Amino acid sequence: MSNRKSYADLVAEVAARYPSGQTPGGVSVDDIVQLKVQNTYGTHLDIARGMAGVMRRDMAAYDADAGKFTQSLGCWSGFHAQQMIKSVKRLRGTARGTYVYLSGWMVAGLRNRWGHLPDQSMHEKTAVVELIEEIYVSLRQADEVALNDLFKDLKAARAQGDAAAEAKAIAAIDGFETHVVPIIADIDAGFGNEHATYLLAKEMIKAGACCLQIENQVSDAKQCGHQDGKVTVPREDFIEKLRACRLAFEELGVDEGVIVARTDSLGAGLTQKVPVSQVPGDLAAEYIKWLKVEPITADKPIREGELALYQGGQFVRPQRLPNGLFPFKEGTGKQRVVEDCIASLTQGGADLLWIETDTPNVDEIAGMVNEIRKAVPKAKLTYNNSPSFNWTLNLRRQVRAQWLKDGKIAETDYPDGNELMKADFDATDLGREADARLQRFQADISARAGVFHNLITLPTFHLTAKSMDELSRGYFGDDKMLAYVATVQREEIRRGVSAVKHQHEVGSDLGDSFKEMVSGERALKAGGHANTMNQFAAE
Repeated sequence: MSNRKSYADLVAEVAARYPSGQTPGGVSVDDIVQLKVQNTYGTHLDIARGMAGVMRRDMAAYDADAGKFTQSLGCWSGFHAQQMIKSVKRLRGTARGTYVYLSGWMVAGLRNRWGHLPDQSMHEKTAVVELIEEIYVSLRQADEVALNDLFKDLKAARAQGDAAAEAKAIAAIDGFETHVVPIIADIDAGFGNEHATYLLAKEMIKAGACCLQIENQVSDAKQCGHQDGKVTVPREDFIEKLRACRLAFEELGVDEGVIVARTDSLGAGLTQKVPVSQVPGDLAAEYIKWLKVEPITADKPIREGELALYQGGQFVRPQRLPNGLFPFKEGTGKQRVVEDCIASLTQGGADLLWIETDTPNVDEIAGMVNEIRKAVPKAKLTYNNSPSFNWTLNLRRQVRAQWLKDGKIAETDYPDGNELMKADFDATDLGREADARLQRFQADISARAGVFHNLITLPTFHLTAKSMDELSRGYFGDDKMLAYVATVQREEIRRGVSAVKHQHEVGSDLGDSFKEMVSGERALKAGGHANTMNQFAAE
C-alpha cells in the first residue's frame, strides 16, 4: 500500500477539524476516515511514482538473489488484472513480486475499434493509455471493496462492544496490502518518430505506467515478434526513442521509471536504412558491418542508382530488395542482439532488456546474456514465455535430443517431429521430464540467463477462448445447466473465488455503505434479506 497514515492518525487529524464528531453538514468523522483510507492513491501519476519504486526494489532484490524473480500475466481488461491479483493474494497472502503485463498484441487483437487485427500497431494510440487507466481503476476498486468489508467488521465490533475484535479490525485496516501492482506497458515501436514516442509515453505514465517496453522495429513496418518480415532500426535511432521515454518519466517526476529495451534482431533479417558512420567503430559502423554485401569489381561494376559502401579497404554493394529494404547476413542475429542490448544499456539508459526468441531454450538465451554481461555485469531481462511457442513439443524435443546425446535412449525409442505432441507420450519418462522442465523453466532461466521478470504475453486471450469453448460445448450440448454449475460456479465456491458473489465484487456493498454515510436510516440498500448473494454468505 502507498504511504498512508494509520487509522488512528487519520481519526486524530479529522477529529481535530471536527471536534463534535461530524461536519456542519452532518457527515461523521468515522465516514470521512473510511473514505480517506479506501482512496489508496491520489492520482494515477502517484501510482506510477510508487510502483516505479516497487520495481526498483524488486530489481535490487533480484541482483542479490536470482531466485527472487518477478512474474506477470498479460491482461486485456481491468477485470482480468483484478482477478489475477486477487488469486495471487489468496495463494501467497501477498501480491509482492507480481505485476501486470499490458500487451500491444492484445490491444490490437481485442480492444480495437477496427476489429480483431494483428500486432502491427494498427490500433489507436490512446487504446493502450485507456487500458492502463482501466486496469488501475479496477485494482483501486478492489481496494475499496476489501477495505469497506474491513470497516464493516470494525463497525460490527463496536456495536457489540468487543474491544478485541475492534483492535483486530483496526490492525487489519492498517496492515492492508493494496491490489495495485506495477504495469509493464507495451508502447510497441513508439507509434512514430521520437517526438511521437515521447508524447505517447507521457500519456501512458500519467495513466499509471511505471514501466515502458519499447522495441527496435521500424514503427511503420512493425510486426509481431513471432512473425516474419521484421525490420529493425539503426541503434542510434532506437537510442533516441529510449531517451524520449526517459525524458517523459523525468518531466512527470517519475524519477525511478523503468524502461525495457526490446530487440527483435534475432528474428529480424532486414533494415530500412543504412545509417551514417562518422568514425570507425561507432554505432552506425557496428550496425552496417552485418549487412549482406558483395564486392564491386570490374566484372560487377556499380550501376546507376545503386548504393556503395567502403568496408575493409574496398567498395562493396549492399544488397537491396525491390521494396528498398536491406537484408542482413544470415546467421548474424545473435551477434546483433548482443550489440543491441549493450548499446541500449550503456548509451540508451535502458534498465531492462527483452530478447525476443523463436523457441524457449534456456541455453540459447543464457549464451547471449553471458556475452552481454561481459560489458554490463548486472544486465537483466524480462522474458516472454510466449504462447507463440509450442511448449510441449519444444521441451519434449529438447529432452529427446539431450537423451540421445547422452546415450540414454535410442533413435527409435521416441519419434522426432510433431508426433511427440500426442497424448500417448504424456505419461512416458520423456513426457514427465519435459513437464518437470516446464515447471522449473522460469526458475532456470532466471538463475542462468539473468531473467528478472517472467511474463506470458497473451494468456488471457487463450484462456478466454478455451473457457468459452468449454462452457459452450457443455451448455449448448448435453449438460445444459450442469455445464455452468460444474465448470464455473461450483469451482468458484470451492476455491474461494470472491467473484462468485458478483454483486459484491462490483461494489454493491460499497454502494450501500456510502448510502448509509449520506442517508442514514433513509438509505435504500441493495444488500437486504432479498439479495440472492446471501445464498453464498457461508462461503
